[in-house]
Amino acid sequence: MPLPFLTGLRVIDLGQYLPGPHAAQLLGDLGAEVVKVEPPDGDPLRFLGPQDSDGVTAAYKIFTAGKTVVTLDLKTAEGRAALESLITRADALVESYRPGVMDKLGLGRERLRALNPRLVHASLSGWGYGGPYATRAGHDLNYMAVGGGLDASGLPDRPVISYLPVADFASAQQTALAVVAALFGRERTGAGCFLDLSIMETVLGWQGINLTAAARGQMPNRGEALLSGGVACYRIYQTADGRFITLSALEPKFWRGFCAAVNRPDWVARQADALPQSALTAELAELFASRSLADWQALLDPVDCCFEALPEIGEIAAHPHIAARGQLQVTAGAEPLVETLMGLRVDGGAPPARAPWRASDAAAVLAAWDGAAP
Repeated sequence: MPLPFLTGLRVIDLGQYLPGPHAAQLLGDLGAEVVKVEPPDGDPLRFLGPQDSDGVTAAYKIFTAGKTVVTLDLKTAEGRAALESLITRADALVESYRPGVMDKLGLGRERLRALNPRLVHASLSGWGYGGPYATRAGHDLNYMAVGGGLDASGLPDRPVISYLPVADFASAQQTALAVVAALFGRERTGAGCFLDLSIMETVLGWQGINLTAAARGQMPNRGEALLSGGVACYRIYQTADGRFITLSALEPKFWRGFCAAVNRPDWVARQADALPQSALTAELAELFASRSLADWQALLDPVDCCFEALPEIGEIAAHPHIAARGQLQVTAGAEPLVETLMGLRVDGGAPPARAPWRASDAAAVLAAWDGAAP
């Protein structure tokens, strides 16, 4: 079941693909009722990638879980009128159009304010509503690039693409946070507001450390910073059987514990070697390549040294800690669906579960809302 914090609040989800729909879904996890409004052809995510036997992608099912889906053609007067009726009764609207699209639909900020002065309208666009890029097309990779999420990460000779899309997920969470904050503020003022959120700026918001280093002429080369591979004690290493392990023994006590476990006390003082620690890193790489992953787990799992095996994606659900925490919701069958629930537990309870999405129509939703207590 969803958590009870936003019970009684109504959210309209006009988003498509990932960021907007996931933001609305998080609000649903916290108890809000989410109505997803789609065009006659549906959210393109329904058909983006491999489709199940019912013609719908697993990704769509995952990001639409917990919602009521209503189909409206907003290019028609009838469709816009139905959406306006929903808006007058809603608490929040989440959309991810480019700036200007809502105006073209006749649903710009002034119109929304006239329909519902208490509405919290969250617009999650790629670049935000101002600046020369406001109406420029883009996807996660572009936003990561301009926002600073790529240049410092990756291999020494080139950046690498992060997967899944970091900016999309991060901006969804920031949008959900902003909506909750705005709804809390509305309880004090009685007025809604317009939230201008940018996928790119979510990533940019993390870059203070790197931007400061660059401004001071102190930015390390890619792969040579403390947390990007420059130190031997904080890296990914390959084992003899082609698997990988992670070591993040940054604190001296963890590094000492690791060095003792592998019988290399001579390495303890070398944690202070200048960056990049190429020589020490090569020695550790040779060491880890000498044994299998299972051997390293047997030796280092009992040691308090920030060592963890790197599981393959297909192994994660069976990981003992993940299995014990209960964050995965698995629908078994010929086409299994593995959903990752919000990692939040209240007073010892379970993470908020999600029901499958269900189709409805605007008239039914309005009838239910009109019959419900305010």
